[in-house]
Amino acid sequence: MKLVSYMVLNRKIFATTAILLVLAACAKKEEPAQQLENLPPEQIFNSAESMLDDNDPEDAAERFSEVERLYPYSEWAKRALIMSAFSYHEGGLYEESRGAAQRYLDFYPADQDAAYAQYLIALSYYDQIDDVSRDQGVTFQALQALRVTIERYPDSEYVTTALLKFDLALDHLAGKEMEIGRYYLKRGHFGAAINRFRVVVEDFQTTSHTPEALHRLVESYLSLGLDQDAQTAAAILGHNFQGTQWYADSYALLRGKGLDATGDTKGNGWLSSIYRRVIKGAWL
Repeated sequence: MKLVSYMVLNRKIFATTAILLVLAACAKKEEPAQQLENLPPEQIFNSAESMLDDNDPEDAAERFSEVERLYPYSEWAKRALIMSAFSYHEGGLYEESRGAAQRYLDFYPADQDAAYAQYLIALSYYDQIDDVSRDQGVTFQALQALRVTIERYPDSEYVTTALLKFDLALDHLAGKEMEIGRYYLKRGHFGAAINRFRVVVEDFQTTSHTPEALHRLVESYLSLGLDQDAQTAAAILGHNFQGTQWYADSYALLRGKGLDATGDTKGNGWLSSIYRRVIKGAWL
């Protein structure tokens, strides 16, 4: 009987301890909110910065938001709002970061940190760009937001980085077109492949994929028996990227068929139009 009583007692002690721990945890969660209401904004702001220093960006963002909630329209609220946008981004909460940054732009459009808020919006899209095998909708959103940063705040310190990321995002989109084009080319769907490579040449001509796109056009047109178009594509490639392996490969393909890289200056096709602009030095 004593043994049974001892076991029952132990279970009661364990259950009581567990309840106390749960209550203590709940109290701990409620305690900061109650304490924050009695603190000045500067102290709340500093505590949020300490959370950032401790690599706790999500909690830091929520703490910065408390400054905005408890002291709206104050200078501390303004500072806390941009910091919450930054903290959310650091924590990988990109939608929340965009929301806070957009609120900052809505409330303080002429403030010195407005450029940074817009850049954070762009960055929140840019940092979500996946590999070229996935849908590129977020890449278009990143490009749009980066363009706004560049055009609306041309003198800000973020323009140089925004321009770089804009070019990289364009390169990413061109890479997607190239991936699909190669897929069609390997399967003998030459017309569909040409459409993809044409997008790269016409819309993404400043990207690193342009030389390969021109070479793939040479391959595709030769496969269809459109020798003049293949020669024109090779002529454009040679004019702009003669030192590349892509031009060497295209030249070898043409020579194998007894052709040379001569551009068509009289045709009405899209490649002929580009070739005429190349000769005049108005393209690439």
